[in-house]
Amino acid sequence: MGKAGHLAVMSEFLLRGWNVAIPEVDVGDDIFVVKDEDGTFRRVQVKTAQAQIRKNGHSCQFSIPVRQIRNLSEIPVHFVFIVRTLEGWSEPLIIRQDILFDLFRNSGLGTQSQDKITFYFSYQKDKVICSQTDLTPFVNDFSDFKVIPH
Repeated sequence: MGKAGHLAVMSEFLLRGWNVAIPEVDVGDDIFVVKDEDGTFRRVQVKTAQAQIRKNGHSCQFSIPVRQIRNLSEIPVHFVFIVRTLEGWSEPLIIRQDILFDLFRNSGLGTQSQDKITFYFSYQKDKVICSQTDLTPFVNDFSDFKVIPH
């Protein structure tokens, strides 16, 4: 399931004109995304989950090591959350690492247990909610990955 999610996300970046690569050594980045024209480089961490059907939609959960969110570097990681539903892949939620960390630290997003943070996403109609925070603005937020015309 995880590899399928990676490949689905990679295909979206390719369709947008970005070059993608899978690092040979896994130290936290799942995908490198590059704008060949000017060398713009992005780090991507893909989180994949299977949807659990609910009365008014579906839900899922993701678990992330605290260090992956907390260890900010010069090039922040973009977390892409993608869910497999009965109909296929959900629209991805794309949240930059510094924003995700801020939501965790200041808005109570997710639940920390020892060295992991668990995020429980609830999909209802046109909204995505986690810890009573509306994450809908991050759905399909490719603002850091503008389409590159070819």
